[in-house]
Amino acid sequence: MSGTFVGMPAFPEAARTAVRDATLRGNLRHATHTIRDKRARAVAELEDWTALREAGKRIKDHTLRHLDRYLVQVEEAVTAAGGTVHWAADAEEANDIVARLVEETGEREVVKVKSMATQEIGLNEALEARGIRAYETDLAELIVQLGKDRPSHILVPAIHRNRGEIRDIFRSEMGEWGRPAPEGLTDTPAELAEAARLHLREKFLRAKVGISGANFMVAETGTLVVVESEGNGRMCLTLPETLISVVGIEKVIPTWRDLEVFLQLLPRSSTAERMNPYTSMWTGTTDGDGPRTFHLVLLDNGRTDTLADEVGRQALRCIRCSACLNVCPVYERAGGHAYGSVYPGPIGAILSPQLRGTGSEIDASLPYASSLCGACYEVCPVAIDIPEVLVHLREKVADQGGKGHRLEKAAMRTATWLLDHPAALTAGERLASGTRKLHPKRLPGPGARQWTNSRDLPEVPAEPFRDWWKKNRA
Repeated sequence: MSGTFVGMPAFPEAARTAVRDATLRGNLRHATHTIRDKRARAVAELEDWTALREAGKRIKDHTLRHLDRYLVQVEEAVTAAGGTVHWAADAEEANDIVARLVEETGEREVVKVKSMATQEIGLNEALEARGIRAYETDLAELIVQLGKDRPSHILVPAIHRNRGEIRDIFRSEMGEWGRPAPEGLTDTPAELAEAARLHLREKFLRAKVGISGANFMVAETGTLVVVESEGNGRMCLTLPETLISVVGIEKVIPTWRDLEVFLQLLPRSSTAERMNPYTSMWTGTTDGDGPRTFHLVLLDNGRTDTLADEVGRQALRCIRCSACLNVCPVYERAGGHAYGSVYPGPIGAILSPQLRGTGSEIDASLPYASSLCGACYEVCPVAIDIPEVLVHLREKVADQGGKGHRLEKAAMRTATWLLDHPAALTAGERLASGTRKLHPKRLPGPGARQWTNSRDLPEVPAEPFRDWWKKNRA
């Protein structure tokens, strides 16, 4: 996986800054509460939601167990349908493949469908380094790109922006990227959407190369599927002469029948709709219909390593619905930028450290970016037990060592010795009770101070329980 956002600190530091931003917290609170309330109503319409959720989980688990077979089937089916398949082991290789394919067309501009995989590998930046300009066409991604910003949500990348901020971005930046914003643009949603439509239309009509990801790949036919709400994705998928799709290897599903399950789970969990307004499917190339050339880049980038972890591999079930973000109390207050990854929120806290490893400070901190309340597991449409994976990853991080973890291990060894020696434990309890008035409210030392900065130490009772028991229950 490509590196963290440039200059991002570890999660605790980034979150501490974010929670002081009252505007950010207000934007996030309004948006996440609105989406999750709508989702709850949409899910409640289906009496068999629990069965659908279990079906999605089982299909994904089965596919991951036989991923090698289904990926070969995808390659054979796409090739037979007129497409070309490329395999990319990491972000660098994927970026090089895409850039080379664009250069072979002679074009210097591409239009893009909203894609987490291309954000993950930093494709836009890699193309720019080779003189190719990539235009985001999803409305929220457009806002982020024009604002020289970073996405902060999986489904709604500009969730941290309000309408006034979006208006100001359009007014000041659109002209630098193409058609400028209309004179007198206000912050009404209809005007903002119309400004984006006019700005993007000329790019759709001019572009010869489109780049996408995919929500699903159907192995039996080599069909790729993109679901969206705006129609901009379909413009990118149908108008250009060349289409390049970068897709994580975990996005494969075996059959069309399996797709039926996910086309019920995903819309309700993401946009709270019964079905997506636009569900685009394509299989290779067809004369006189759509792009004349199709390339599929199958991306590993840490997924094989994640698959090898029996507990952590369930993160690869994720269908990128973002339901877990909308119910997470930590995400609601800290926002997506604090996670230092294109995958924010609870799913990012378990996916990013597995794809990138826990060697960096920020990736080692992500498994701790949670209260373990379990709300994320309850809403996940494919039943990823995110709290289980978080605890599992915390254990891995602790095993790496580090000052804080060494102190913790020393404290546990001391506690073990005390519990094995009742006389010493009794003496320690009496000493603690006798000196209770001298105890500080905060513990010294950087590691301990982080814990007690937001928590009071529990008060020690006036007498140990053992002494009280002897007096009252002898």
